[in-house]
Amino acid sequence: MKTELSRTLGIEHAIFGFTPFPAVAAAITRAGGFGVLGAVRYTAPDDLARDLDWMQEHTDGLPYGLDVVMPAKKVEGVSEADVEAMIPEGHREFVRETLAKHGVPELAEGEASGWRITGWMEQVARSQLDVAFDYPIKLLANALGSPPPDVVARAHDHGVLVAALAGSARHARHHADAGIDVVVAQGYEAGGHTGEIASMVLTPEVVEAVAPLPVLAAGGIGSGEQIAAGLALGAQGVWLGSIWLTAAEAELHSRALTAKLLAAGSGDTVRSRALTGKPARQLRTEWTDAWDDPAGPGPLPMPLQGLLVAEAVSRIQKYEVTPLLGTPVGQIVGRMNSERSVRQIFDELTRGFEQAVDRINRIAGRDGQ
Repeated sequence: MKTELSRTLGIEHAIFGFTPFPAVAAAITRAGGFGVLGAVRYTAPDDLARDLDWMQEHTDGLPYGLDVVMPAKKVEGVSEADVEAMIPEGHREFVRETLAKHGVPELAEGEASGWRITGWMEQVARSQLDVAFDYPIKLLANALGSPPPDVVARAHDHGVLVAALAGSARHARHHADAGIDVVVAQGYEAGGHTGEIASMVLTPEVVEAVAPLPVLAAGGIGSGEQIAAGLALGAQGVWLGSIWLTAAEAELHSRALTAKLLAAGSGDTVRSRALTGKPARQLRTEWTDAWDDPAGPGPLPMPLQGLLVAEAVSRIQKYEVTPLLGTPVGQIVGRMNSERSVRQIFDELTRGFEQAVDRINRIAGRDGQ
């Protein structure tokens, strides 16, 4: 499963695996793909350095990358406290009422929230980059599109390729103009922040829009047959995220959440602003229903919403309040019905890819050639 991009990066298979878990990212790289560690949960630079040290020890000298979240425009002089002060009291009261309705216990006195998405704040992402560029990462991806020009230049100075996610051909052209090296065409089916165009339509549009830049197909991909389809549409690889959530190496630390993922069908997700303030596909829960209810106050813009719900999400996760318990995940969740190791998932993907290619060759009359 080799393409020009996979050869450039020195990987066996053109499978890029995004994950917040170092053990999963390292296992993807060892399996012959390209592991991409999500940095958004690292609010302390030392924590990111610790896990990148671990990645170095467990990737056998093979390449890997980092995914950050930062806006294209640089903003100066805005602290987390400044942003917190913008949150209306009515929204805070709505959070308290919703948690009380479901009997969600408080955190212990003095216990800090374990889930703070201050990683959405630009200054936090920049501190992550200060750490990351001390390591031999080969790719820097940004989930919010093109990073600021100085970040692109800094990555290139370190010999690091820059990737950006795009939900439309128009967005992809902006990335190309900004000097991005790889465009990830993320379709409507994807987990997390995503646009409104389905992968089958989006991928060839983006390929044509940014040629000859390499494009990765993303959204709704979780089988070898779908990988073959993405490459047939002109992509030079695939970007997979959701499929790794139920890998044996994943560190969800919640049997209740794992059980919900394994039981969910492809229709059990929703694009909601409940988590971050931007439309993000996630499991549909009573929490997302509450925020999407017209009778409620509605979500705040990013990053206000993420800061508002951070402690609430920590409490829901800690006490495994099942009706409210969810996570970003794509429509491919319908195929995620058993726990397997990353190696087993990889073997299934490559086997399915070979079978799909063989099938197309037979259809085209090239069987045995």
